[in-house]
Amino acid sequence: MTTSEQTAGGVDWSQLATWPNLVTLLRLCCLPLFLYLLFGPEERGMAAWLLAGLGATDWVDGWLARILDQKTEFGAMFDPIVDRLLFVAAVPALLIDGSLPLLVGAVILLREALVSSFAVALRLRGASRLVVTWEGKTGTFFLLFAVPMFLGAASTLPYAGVLEPLAWLFTIPGLAYGWYAALFQYLPATRASLASQAQ
Repeated sequence: MTTSEQTAGGVDWSQLATWPNLVTLLRLCCLPLFLYLLFGPEERGMAAWLLAGLGATDWVDGWLARILDQKTEFGAMFDPIVDRLLFVAAVPALLIDGSLPLLVGAVILLREALVSSFAVALRLRGASRLVVTWEGKTGTFFLLFAVPMFLGAASTLPYAGVLEPLAWLFTIPGLAYGWYAALFQYLPATRASLASQAQ
């Protein structure tokens, strides 16, 4: 692909048209299906499995980027955004459904709002983007499993009874890692980046 083809229409397609970005896009496109299953036919079990699948495939795009050597700036930004959108869509939906404890949902959303505000502040000031840390990614990974487990626990699945204690086992470290990353990694990094821009 030539440079003119890559930047046709002012868009650098080499940044967008990659297998990792396609996987991330497919995960994003599954969100409407999740909401339909939950609020349409009220298939909590199927919705829980779909949401768990979206969480389980969170690593696939990063793995593909490494083995195919398709790491891009867009992909590094797109994947965390989709993770945020999964929470922004799923957590309120489960709160409305009544399957997610209110306190858990509130703490998750508060953390997401805080991290999002860091990213927006950096973007508005033209500073470097917020780099996702291992702790932040690990917290997200745990919660992407905990949330569908709460939903599954409220379903008619034959093993629903064991899902709630498992959900708490994933929730506690997920929140701990997530808030540690937000307060002790992302917040200092945001302050440092904004301070360097002000100089």
